Amino acid sequence: MKKLVLIAVLALFGMTAQAQTEKGDMAAGLNLGMGMGDGFTNIGIGAKYQWTVVNKLRLEPAFNYYLKKDFISMWDLGVNAHYLFGLGDKFMVYPLAGLGVLGVKASYDLGGWGDASASDTNFAFNLGAGAEYMVSPAISVGLEFKYKIASNWNRALFSIGAAYHF
Repeated sequence: MKKLVLIAVLALFGMTAQAQTEKGDMAAGLNLGMGMGDGFTNIGIGAKYQWTVVNKLRLEPAFNYYLKKDFISMWDLGVNAHYLFGLGDKFMVYPLAGLGVLGVKASYDLGGWGDASASDTNFAFNLGAGAEYMVSPAISVGLEFKYKIASNWNRALFSIGAAYHF
């Protein structure tokens, strides 16, 4: 824990990243994640687009679909803001905050009696942090944790991903 605090403090005091911190930088990528909360866990896949709107401030619209497990599937659509702190010229960390929508669907096949289903859609807030490493000038890999706060469906979301920078 002390090492994590030290890394965070160093990031806050002004190290600069060379990759994707300049206004206008863009990237698109894919994520693989896991959502946990309210006694329910499932695997998700997603797509994202990143755009640095001003130096070190990046917006990331994203869509994720969480595969059906125990008759429940989920999706989320949202936009997160990342403030990028560089640790060297290839590694960045960032806090994130965002807004979005979370959809939940439960469906069950009743055999000869038909299907039963219910769905719910809620406005959501995201808070979290992530890290990104530039494997090459055009490819990055990253880890991210965010906590999605939505009525009746608060979720901890962990993801790994890759992005192509253009």
